[in-house]
Amino acid sequence: MASTPLPPEFFRRQDPSDDGLFYAFPRKVVHIDEDAIAALSGAFLDLLPAGGVYLDLMSSWRSHYPAELRPARIIGLGMNAEEMQDNPQLDKFVVHDLNGNPRLPYEDNLFDAVTCTVSVQYLTDPVAVFKDVNRVLKPGGIFVVSFSNRCFPTKAVVVWVSTTDEQHLALVGRYFDLSGNWKDLTAQQTNPLEGYPRAADPLYVVWARKAT
Repeated sequence: MASTPLPPEFFRRQDPSDDGLFYAFPRKVVHIDEDAIAALSGAFLDLLPAGGVYLDLMSSWRSHYPAELRPARIIGLGMNAEEMQDNPQLDKFVVHDLNGNPRLPYEDNLFDAVTCTVSVQYLTDPVAVFKDVNRVLKPGGIFVVSFSNRCFPTKAVVVWVSTTDEQHLALVGRYFDLSGNWKDLTAQQTNPLEGYPRAADPLYVVWARKAT
């Protein structure tokens, strides 16, 4: 049974088949445009501790960490080995299905920062995952969750595809609240569409720090 107290029907999907089959073939594409990527890199530069150890959760072939951070080590956890093998920022990676097992294969208090980029909508037990992210973070470490208005709709959970971008901000904030031991929870749209020279993909970022 899922550990989240939210209704289980929220986390049903149009395609409930094995995620390993869906992600078996590499998709070496970016899922947000260059403006959103720039906004994401800027958010990472502002939020992540320089020189730290990072976990790129639900990783792929690009992580978008700015070079100025000079992290000590970046570990990727995702569903496709070929994609992560092609990621120049990863020092190490592991293939792991969080929907099959939300327990992360890492020791307690290991990471200075964990990021989850444009993938939170696919988690079928997000509260359990957020709780375990808290476990592997060092006290004061940060978890940064970002998303846009795009997804693979057949694999996204029903609560995501049936709600608005603004409601997604509240939903991810709720995941933090329910998983516990977080502080300084913040949610924002990082690249407002106003002022852009053209229509850009919106980028939303929610983050919090491990309390103890």
